[in-house]
Amino acid sequence: MNKFRFTINALAIAIFTFAFASLAQAQASRTWVSGVGDDANPCSRTAPCKTFAGAISKTATNGEIDCLDPGGFGAVTITKGITIDGTTGAGFGGILSSLVNGIVINDTSGASPGVVTLRNLSINGIGNGLNGIRFLAGKALIVEGCQIFGFVGPAGVNNNGRGIDVSQTVANANVVVRNTSIQNVTTGIRLTTSSGIVQGNFENVRIDQPSATAAPGIELGTGGIAVIRNSYITRYQTGISVTGAAASSAGAIVLATTIFNCSTGIAAGNTTLRMSDSSILNNSVGVSLSGGTFRSGCDNFFENNTAPVSGGGITNACVQ
Repeated sequence: MNKFRFTINALAIAIFTFAFASLAQAQASRTWVSGVGDDANPCSRTAPCKTFAGAISKTATNGEIDCLDPGGFGAVTITKGITIDGTTGAGFGGILSSLVNGIVINDTSGASPGVVTLRNLSINGIGNGLNGIRFLAGKALIVEGCQIFGFVGPAGVNNNGRGIDVSQTVANANVVVRNTSIQNVTTGIRLTTSSGIVQGNFENVRIDQPSATAAPGIELGTGGIAVIRNSYITRYQTGISVTGAAASSAGAIVLATTIFNCSTGIAAGNTTLRMSDSSILNNSVGVSLSGGTFRSGCDNFFENNTAPVSGGGITNACVQ
C-alpha cells in the first residue's frame, strides 16, 4: 500500500513538473496582438491574440508584445519586465479605459524587478478614466511616443485623473517619458514614493489642458525629483509643482522648456528648482516660492507674467 501511494505521489509530481515546464516553454520572447485575433491563440504572428492582457501571460519576462494591425487591445496589468509596442505604420495600439486605469505596473518580484517599456500607444480615458498609466512597483518605466488623454476620473474616487501616476512603494525607481503628448487630464505626471526617491527624466513632453484645472501639469511630491527638458506645459493651475523633501540636490532641473498661461508657472516648496534656457510666459505668477530656492541661469525668458516671482527672490546661477 505504501509502495502504491509512493508511486502515485511520484507520478503527480512528475505531471506537475511537466505541466510547469510546458507552460514556461509556451512563453515566447515576442508575441503579437491583432484586432481580429483571439486570446485562445498562442499569440504568434500567424495566430495573434486579441488583447494585451491575453498576450502578457504568453510572453516571457523581458519579452515584447507588438501590434500586427490597428485595434483596441484593452487595459492591462503588468507584473514583470516587458515591452508593449503599438508600432507605427500598419499597426496601432489603442487602449480605451473608461472608469479604470489604462495600464497598471506592479512588479513586486523582489530583488530583480524588471523594466517596462510602453511605446507608440494611444491611451484614451474617454473623459472619465482613472489614470492612463499607474506605476506602483518596479525598477523602471519608459514611455515613448505615446498619446495619453481623457483622464479626469469620476468624482469622489481617490488617486485618479492623472496621465502618468507614479506612486512607488520601493526606493530608487526611474521614470523616462519621451516624445509623448498628455492632454485633457487632471494632472499630467505625478511622481511620489514612500521610500527613498523616484527619479524622472522627461524630454519633449507636451502637457496641455483645454481648460485650466486646479491641479499641476507635473507634480513632484514626496521623494520625487526630475529633469524636464524641451517640454511644453500650458493651462494648468500650476505648471510644475515641486514639493519633495528639502535637499540641495532634490527638486527639479528645467531646461529649454516653456510654461504658458498657467495660474502659477512653477511652485517650489521646501526644495530647490534649477532652470536654464526656459520661457515662463503669460502666467499670473511666474515662480512661487514657499520655502524653496529658485536658481536661475542667465538665459531664461520671463514675459507678461503678472508677477515674475513671489514669496522670495531669484538666486543668480549665471556662470561669470
